[in-house]
Amino acid sequence: MSLHVAITGASSGIGESIARAWGRTGAQLTLVARRQAALEKLAGEFPGQCQVFARDLAQSTVCCDWLAPAQDHFGPVDVLVNNAGVENTGPTALANVDQAIALLHLNLHTPLLLTRALLPAMLARGSGTIVDVASVAGLVPTPMQTWYGASKAGLAAFSEALRGEVRGSGVHVVTVYPGPVTTAMAEAAYEKFGGRSGLVGMVPEGTADELAELILDAVERKRPRVIYPRFYAAMRWVPWLGRMSVDAQFGGTWKGLPSKQ
Repeated sequence: MSLHVAITGASSGIGESIARAWGRTGAQLTLVARRQAALEKLAGEFPGQCQVFARDLAQSTVCCDWLAPAQDHFGPVDVLVNNAGVENTGPTALANVDQAIALLHLNLHTPLLLTRALLPAMLARGSGTIVDVASVAGLVPTPMQTWYGASKAGLAAFSEALRGEVRGSGVHVVTVYPGPVTTAMAEAAYEKFGGRSGLVGMVPEGTADELAELILDAVERKRPRVIYPRFYAAMRWVPWLGRMSVDAQFGGTWKGLPSKQ
């Protein structure tokens, strides 16, 4: 019987690659993101396997309202991929508060609410997988990405704790820590950091397609986490090394900002 895999943020980047990788296995896919046209184009690659829901998942009033119709159509969700996210790069003192709060809703609140909605049924069945796409930024706090790093650190902490909580239940939790991956969102972040100069241009970078395959492998083999590219695995054990590097590159970015905002 085909798995029912629900993927948020499926219209581009890592989510799109995850959808394609699971689509090739014959899984039934529920694809959720803001852009209806992009979702329908992706769904067209796997006729009969997909249903799409255009939602702004930063809005708490609609972030979970697609679950009931999705499960009415394809049955219970076997795998939830909490991938939807947005990055916010810039001085904390100049952050747009409304945008920052929306980031926290999308990157942190929505994955927790979706997990809360689906977890009881997974526990009752004794099966199911939750994949949380966090970030290396949750392991190594980076200046100029304070809101983003906080949201991803929160998601990672939730995910790692939940894995221990449900151990032995048949429900599995995979925590994913992507480092730099070639996506449109990553390119936008590079631009805000001034391009790929200095240490930024030297860090290893991966691809969304390779990461997607590693995530599927982790689900199949019930691995606890994926850190990609592997270079960044050291950051989990020696986070001070990563902090030294990013502080050397980006420390002192407050200088020159207006004294009052």
